[in-house]
Amino acid sequence: MKFYQLSSLKIFTVLATAALLAGCSGGSAQLSPNSQTSQTEQSAPVSQSPIVLADGIRASYADIVERVAPAVVNIDARRRTSRAPQQQQQQQQNPLLDDPRFRDFFDQLPQGQRQQPPPVERGVGSGVIISADGTILTNNHVVEGADDIEIELTDKRTFKAKVVGLDPASDLAVLKVEADNLPFMNLGDSDKVRVGDVVLAIGNPLGIGQTVTSGIISATGRRTGLGTGSFENFLQTDAPINRGNSGGALINVTGELIGINSQILSPGGAAGGNIGIGFAIPSNMVKGVMEQLVKNGKVRRGQLGVLIRDIDSDLAASLNLKDTRGAVITDVQPDSAAAKAGLQRYDVVTALNGERVEDGNTLRNRIAATQPGSEVTLTVLREGKEQQIKATLGELAVQTAENERENPQGNQNAPGGEQSGRLGLGLQPLTPDMKRQLQVNAERGLVVTEVDPNGPAAEAGFREQDVILEINRQPVTSFEDVQAALEKSGDRPVLILMERRGQVVFLTVRQRR
Repeated sequence: MKFYQLSSLKIFTVLATAALLAGCSGGSAQLSPNSQTSQTEQSAPVSQSPIVLADGIRASYADIVERVAPAVVNIDARRRTSRAPQQQQQQQQNPLLDDPRFRDFFDQLPQGQRQQPPPVERGVGSGVIISADGTILTNNHVVEGADDIEIELTDKRTFKAKVVGLDPASDLAVLKVEADNLPFMNLGDSDKVRVGDVVLAIGNPLGIGQTVTSGIISATGRRTGLGTGSFENFLQTDAPINRGNSGGALINVTGELIGINSQILSPGGAAGGNIGIGFAIPSNMVKGVMEQLVKNGKVRRGQLGVLIRDIDSDLAASLNLKDTRGAVITDVQPDSAAAKAGLQRYDVVTALNGERVEDGNTLRNRIAATQPGSEVTLTVLREGKEQQIKATLGELAVQTAENERENPQGNQNAPGGEQSGRLGLGLQPLTPDMKRQLQVNAERGLVVTEVDPNGPAAEAGFREQDVILEINRQPVTSFEDVQAALEKSGDRPVLILMERRGQVVFLTVRQRR
């Protein structure tokens, strides 16, 4: 079962065209000065048709759809690709193919010998107009890399669109068309959405044209891990949505935009369709990203400088916590906002600025949504005692392919090592050579050389090349250290701190007896 983004960008058809498409500017165009006034004036309450009831149950949403559907547009995004290898080789062998003086001669050659223009990839998605002057929301993956973007309204008018800003971390993009008095949709408050609320999804599935489906909110606060930066807090819905719905609208029964459709869970792979599990980016996250993209063309996010993980029942037992609420800090980056504020490994963050923190994803999203340089107050449990810690946030660096850490290859079959039957692990002391080979930061520890597939460590998620640093908060550098720590653990789950591919994480294991 896998998550898939909804744009039919994944199923591009390659078009052989006779002429190149004109590229669009990727600049950070801004709203016109009077756009706010225009939106306020245009968004006055609209009288609604009477609700149609059948046996006390609403039988139609036609009045709502008629009012808001014109604000949902089709997006045709095209991207030129490089010439096929055979064409590139042919051009290198005969440079006259690019000389205009010989063009008439080569035009008379058989089709297979002529120079072909670069093929064009075409993807179809959806978007939502959110201001009368032509500002449009969609998904980043719908338009990223596109050279030409065309918007089609429900009345069949078409416009060329420019990119105002892209934000891969949230999978959102803002576009702009030059038009006035367009139909638009108002943003709702996604924090007020409840599981069980009726919703409508509007978009352009599979490029067949605008389609409306209905369902309910199945869950809130979902995370799928598919996004580039994974700043995710999805609304989950069973309203049928399919490929091409990317960037389309998820609305409530009053016609407010509460989410931008983004992903589906499908068992059929990249060609799979709707099974009633879809995900939309909540409108409150959309609003914050959109405002920054319109103003600056990019999004700035706060950074605390910690690695965190959620708390399950085993970890709560290991740390003597009363419940599983909050996020535990597994590592503090040097010279970060967290380090300067005095945060420590094993601290449990339970609130941010007085608002309860349910899990690590909640904390991560709230910190990211706070501007760099802002002071925040963290409620922290340390050694069972609650305290308030103030921190001034740094700025999250934008991750690119150039600055992301590559996955270490390492030695897949590290020889030797002693066995821990209680955990189902083969272990070997970390040496300087292994440290360089595995590209880890740890100076001391034990390298996992083997994982018993039927053992408790495998069930907990251990892998070969993990480096164990601590067991039950005690450093371990030898097999004897491991045995002693396991003996002291008794019947409680074993809390293990380890490093994997440069990141420090916690795992809990129930040892075999």
